[in-house]
Amino acid sequence: MIDKNAVRTLVEEAIASTDAFIVDITVSSANDIVVELDSPTGVDLDFCARLNRSLNDALDREEEDYSLEVGTASLTAPFRVRGQYEKNLGNTVEVLTCDGKKLKGVLTAVGDSDFTIEVARKVKEPGAKRPVVVSEPVVLQFGQTKEVCYAIDFK
Repeated sequence: MIDKNAVRTLVEEAIASTDAFIVDITVSSANDIVVELDSPTGVDLDFCARLNRSLNDALDREEEDYSLEVGTASLTAPFRVRGQYEKNLGNTVEVLTCDGKKLKGVLTAVGDSDFTIEVARKVKEPGAKRPVVVSEPVVLQFGQTKEVCYAIDFK
């Protein structure tokens, strides 16, 4: 079986001079290798193809057969690494907390162990005829969330 850490090292070397980062690498027992990447500026098909060729050149099919897939993290997939949070600063995200609460707001800050989203909610102020939309920051620990995803808005 091909060593996942060896593949990670090869990928890290290949993307060292770029702004791309590794989201996930999986190597199955059947040597199906899947590399997921992302970048603040985006990852295009040419970049994935170059990395695929680079990995194919570095791995030896004669020694051990494998399949290789290099791609980007899905737009709707949950965030898995800090780089995805940093990439989405200023974007609207959906959060599912460990206690089952759903939040939707703008990602405004990413710390070492937490992140902040601005959540809009309606508040009826005393003397006002209509509720007013108020934005309040919510700080969440990475461990407090089951899932954080980019919120797609089709408006």
